[in-house]
Amino acid sequence: MAACMIVTVVFLLFVMRSLNNATADDQTTDKVPHTGKYYTCVNDTCVLTKFPLSEQINGEPNGSIDVCRMTCGPYGALWPRPTIKTAIKKSIIEFGLENVQFNLSSVADDLGKQYLTEASEVFLNSLKALCKPRCAPYANNPTVYISTTTPFDYLKWTTNERYALSIVTEGNKITVKITAQTVYGARHGLETLRQLIATYGTLEYGKNLVMASDVSISDQPAYAHRGFMLDTARHYFPISAIKRTIDGMGHSKLNVFHWHATDTHSFPLDLPSVPLMFKYGAYSAEQKYSYDDIKDLLRYALVRGVRVIMEIDSPAHAGNGWQWGKSEGYGDLAVCVDKDPWRQYCVQPPCGQLNPINSNTYKWLGKLYKDLVSLFPKGEAFHMGGDEVAINCWNTTLEIVQWMKKNKNNLSEEAFAELWAEFHAKALNAYDSEVGDANSDIIVWSSGLTEPEIIQKHLDKNRFVVEIWEDPTSPAKLTELGYKVIVAMKDVYYLDHGFWSPTNYHTWKLIYNTKMPVANKTNLILGAETCMWSEYVDELGLDLKVWPRTAALAERLWANPSTRSQAAEYRMQQHRERLITLGIKPDAIMPEWCYDREGECKLE
Repeated sequence: MAACMIVTVVFLLFVMRSLNNATADDQTTDKVPHTGKYYTCVNDTCVLTKFPLSEQINGEPNGSIDVCRMTCGPYGALWPRPTIKTAIKKSIIEFGLENVQFNLSSVADDLGKQYLTEASEVFLNSLKALCKPRCAPYANNPTVYISTTTPFDYLKWTTNERYALSIVTEGNKITVKITAQTVYGARHGLETLRQLIATYGTLEYGKNLVMASDVSISDQPAYAHRGFMLDTARHYFPISAIKRTIDGMGHSKLNVFHWHATDTHSFPLDLPSVPLMFKYGAYSAEQKYSYDDIKDLLRYALVRGVRVIMEIDSPAHAGNGWQWGKSEGYGDLAVCVDKDPWRQYCVQPPCGQLNPINSNTYKWLGKLYKDLVSLFPKGEAFHMGGDEVAINCWNTTLEIVQWMKKNKNNLSEEAFAELWAEFHAKALNAYDSEVGDANSDIIVWSSGLTEPEIIQKHLDKNRFVVEIWEDPTSPAKLTELGYKVIVAMKDVYYLDHGFWSPTNYHTWKLIYNTKMPVANKTNLILGAETCMWSEYVDELGLDLKVWPRTAALAERLWANPSTRSQAAEYRMQQHRERLITLGIKPDAIMPEWCYDREGECKLE
């Protein structure tokens, strides 16, 4: 019994001593970084040089890994890397967030000044997020001079996004100059400036902000369409999740949010002219996107340098939301809706295709188009879907079969392909009639109608842009015929792959290392997109599956680098850290040990 008491007393003394030591350690970490790591830039690599025991490191910004990587190497921590000229010297300077001033007197017009005022607010908010919970005060006064040469206009494929950025310091005076033709180029310059700022210090006194102090950059993107597609039909994503994704896009210099809004699964758009579509098609009354939601999102995205292209998929991938036609006296607007066994009528449950022989189908499509397009800038591109038409749906629908016998005297696959092409022609006519804009670009997915041998028979190259997701040889062939194309190859850019059999997961390195197609008419290859089809992802897994893989595409499309991913992985890691400060939760790309020891961990 006595022996047990002695053991117990000794154990308690050990626990108390451990707690006292822990308390002492905690007090120490309030004053110095808990890691005690110190980094220096050696041969363009941030090297872990020592674990200092003193507290002096707390006042030495050069010891921070974020500060080291900000200026170390030919591109520092910039993502995507600049394309024309990059000169980042090793010198840095501290500044206070409350002292940042913007001079917009040389911006071309009032709308441009309003735009860049809002973009500057986004910039400042990102710095506040960088040094949460608070930024330490400092006396230095940065002034950011922004100039543009053309009046404000909406973002297009032809928009000039070039910019030049310089940072010069004289004593404690910091002068930043951003020059661009358009506000979007200027916004990119602000984003680059944001990436030339880092923090060091502790939570107790507030984090200190430092900026690279001797910089000269000229930059422009290689491709005009740098996109990401989100499917909000298989799963509903709240506006907050979409905005968070657009935050990541803006900070990665991606400029197109392709919104695959509807599919056979659901119709979540609450539109004034077609209210029954939402009532029949939404998962619930709360899971919807209202007019106000869409308008707010368009502005939110634009200020971050992102245009929104809406997709209403048709004639396939259309079911729930269209079931009300017959009860309202308009006949079947869609056929095969929820039909079973689904494998006989579509490529994925639930089935559903628009009824191509019902004139009311085009009437309500036109109203739908008009409602949506009225929210967007005049001339904005519109995506009409157009792939994976299941002939077995139409040729087993009595109404359509009888019509085909009467009007075409033919039930062959070729005859149904002609019906499919006629649908596109009538849908385009409904669009032009209701929207009143016969010059806007219409995007369709690659399909049986876009084969190089027959596409000219069915789709006008002056109106239709083809988004290619299957045949990697198609970009060269279609551009040779004069068609503009967007690349979205499923074996590289589909982010849902690897989560269902027999697909394979596509790493950020695969996306980064896959070069864009080579074609004689490269100017007709507008760019590319990663695609997040949402059968196997909802709001909770969105960030993890999208980021940082989509950021890999951002550098591929902006800089089109000749080097492989290994040369970019530590810049990618720093960009991942920046995304985290925005509230995004990206997937990990390397062990933490490797993060601390750049150059020692070959992960290619």
